[in-house]
Amino acid sequence: MITRRHLIRSIGGLSALGVSTAAYGVGIEPVLRLRVTRYHPTPRQWPADLPLKIAAIADIHACDPWMSLERIESIVDRTNALKADLVVLLGDYVAGLHQVTRMIPASEWARVLARLKAPLGVHAVMGNHDYWDDGTVQQAGYGPTIAHRALETAGIPVYENDVVRLTKDGRPFWLAGLGDQLAFLPARRFRSIGRFGADDLNATLAKVTDDAPVILLAHEPNIAPLVPGRVALQLSGHTHGGQVRLLGWSPAVSPKNGLRLAYGHFRLKCDLIVSGGLGCSIMPIRVGVPPEIVEVTLGRTGLAVS
Repeated sequence: MITRRHLIRSIGGLSALGVSTAAYGVGIEPVLRLRVTRYHPTPRQWPADLPLKIAAIADIHACDPWMSLERIESIVDRTNALKADLVVLLGDYVAGLHQVTRMIPASEWARVLARLKAPLGVHAVMGNHDYWDDGTVQQAGYGPTIAHRALETAGIPVYENDVVRLTKDGRPFWLAGLGDQLAFLPARRFRSIGRFGADDLNATLAKVTDDAPVILLAHEPNIAPLVPGRVALQLSGHTHGGQVRLLGWSPAVSPKNGLRLAYGHFRLKCDLIVSGGLGCSIMPIRVGVPPEIVEVTLGRTGLAVS
């Protein structure tokens, strides 16, 4: 995960580049830039003759002035323009920093996200900040969070260790959503806890009842080394690509199990794609990793990664 110490170290590495870089990192890249990053992985578990286009949105972190409702509306419009078969929301909808002029209520940003459209629907999981921001859930030790309820009120289903069976061109596949792996980290302030996460990978995959291919949504990518080959593709966010990337490397994301799952496409037992996300956490800065919507094309349709 991104830590304050690692992020400050990354920003410190930019100091020699001068004030103009700092101004760009605060005022331009995180607020004004938006790109679509395209991937065309070929997981062995996914049928080559089953084309599926997925649009993935991660780490919105709604707040003024960095991620206003107007900016979220533009992201929704850009996502709808991709005409994906399926839209997935990968968690962290609430603000992840304190340098804001307004915390946007969940009901407001959820109402904007409700405008997302796709033939196979819009589907969501929670992120760590969605849990951390909810003091009632932290004290109780279970959800649903405010963000969870807001999305479902807006008509967007949220998956917490649950699955849904979808069909494209008469062919079935499973969409599985994992509970957040860091959900109850702040709960240590209220009580001693033996486990930080709300995730249960085994119980989630046990709900898959046939041999149709599986796509897993997991906010943090860290679970990837434990995901079995039964899963074709894992989609994650959380890292923001480190928020600061120097020549393609981000010191802000520490290695996990010997892997630095910071950004991009990885081939483990299943394919993993980690989005650089849209908003900011800890500090309102992005350098070398512009906000992005991720488009993933499975099957024979589409072009290579951009």
